[in-house]
Amino acid sequence: MRSNDPQRAERRDDQRPESRRDSELRDALGRGPLNESNRGRRRNRRDDSQPREDFRDRREGLPARRDRSEHLSSRRRDSRSRNNDRYSKHEYRENRAEAPQKSSRTPVRGSPLRRRDQERQPESRPKVSADLQGTEEWGGLDLQKSIVNSLLNMGYNEPSEIQEASIPWLLDDRDVVAQAVTGSGKTAAFGIPMCNLVDPSSQDVEGLVLVPTRELAQQVQRELSLIGRDRGIGVVAVYGGEPIAKQIKALERGMSIVVGTPGRLKDLMNRRILDLGYVRMAVLDEADEMLDIGFADDMEYILKRTPSARQTALFSATIPGFIRGLIRRYLDDPRWIQLVSSTKGLETVDEVDQIFYDVASQDKADGIMEILDDIDEDSQILIFRKMQVGVDRLSKGLAGEGFAIKGIHGGMSQPERNRVMNAFRDGSLRMLVATNLAARGLDIPTISHVINYDMPENIEEYVHRIGRTARMGNRGTAISFIGEWDFELHEQIVAKIGEHKMIRRQFSFY
Repeated sequence: MRSNDPQRAERRDDQRPESRRDSELRDALGRGPLNESNRGRRRNRRDDSQPREDFRDRREGLPARRDRSEHLSSRRRDSRSRNNDRYSKHEYRENRAEAPQKSSRTPVRGSPLRRRDQERQPESRPKVSADLQGTEEWGGLDLQKSIVNSLLNMGYNEPSEIQEASIPWLLDDRDVVAQAVTGSGKTAAFGIPMCNLVDPSSQDVEGLVLVPTRELAQQVQRELSLIGRDRGIGVVAVYGGEPIAKQIKALERGMSIVVGTPGRLKDLMNRRILDLGYVRMAVLDEADEMLDIGFADDMEYILKRTPSARQTALFSATIPGFIRGLIRRYLDDPRWIQLVSSTKGLETVDEVDQIFYDVASQDKADGIMEILDDIDEDSQILIFRKMQVGVDRLSKGLAGEGFAIKGIHGGMSQPERNRVMNAFRDGSLRMLVATNLAARGLDIPTISHVINYDMPENIEEYVHRIGRTARMGNRGTAISFIGEWDFELHEQIVAKIGEHKMIRRQFSFY
């Protein structure tokens, strides 16, 4: 039986052995054994009298500044995408016929047959007839007259290079793999044929676009809605982070085209809300990014539940080797369109001035202040950081210096992200700090400067980041901070993109 004597209880607490956690914490703080009087102070800063640190990134144990000449010639182990060998590993795997689905709500195709191997069979859905207004020529292409009217209202007087190369094949019902630099008009390149193909009077989903991020889903939805507006084509964007009920209501009204992230699309399919059994055209937009961030299983799940006779297109600024297995599995004898250098594999538009600064990590705060002081006040600036905490620290620090700036990252709620992105898109917000979620598909022609406060992980991310500026033929500037540990990536960028495109500068404090 436990004693109620307080003196005995006090002696028992004094004899209790000190825990390992309390011992380590006592040694770290240089204090005696923890007790009720000092236990709550272990999370306090070392010296509360010191001023709060600003947005400078300080790392313990790092040299004050590492000179480029100290960069070792030995290469670190190349990082590989988590899906790098996924498709090559299973490239010759036999296609096993799936069990027939009893539910008629979500038809699932069985053994995936190639369209070129199929005999001509009657279509389960009637072909889309031309609009009553007939067709009209746009840039040498015969399109629905209502589509041409929408394009002219959007300012598309003639097709861009990627549109001119890919749209004829898509109109001819061919699968397409298209690679072109960012800002070249890839969204309209697949959006025009899709809006020209689907039947606006049908209640079935006939067009499907898979994208990696919520922001890209919203952007593609807006552009496709404008292209198909005069035809009365309904386009809905589905993605996580927002209530699913609103998206379900939109689908129940009947939408011809669905744009979405793989996770939310799969969720809607499992709920028996989204039926992809009548999809006529499917597009994988930025497929390399979807694979890289772990959407491989969801992509396969979705594509297997679309008709085998669908038309499929893949658009991206970069096509790494690991994505070719996906192309072999799900595209039928595609037409390849590569508007980049075949020797380099990556290109950036000539309208981007690519400027590099060698700067130590603890000096980046001074560097960003020097750069921002030299940029015109009416410029629109996008700054990239790797981590969410870095976005918060930098945006708050610059706001404290008097700059009108906001941050955006995946840790924010979707309504908050929408408010920040809408303000940046309409120009009321001139400066934005973001993680890589803004690197893909952000189409704001007024962005004049992109600043890589933190360098990306690889060359593909670098190309996508700086592709946010110099869009639609405008000039832009990309500024990159080369830190102590970024020398190897910078050398790879120079080797791939070319020394002639690099501009090296030095800060005044060095």
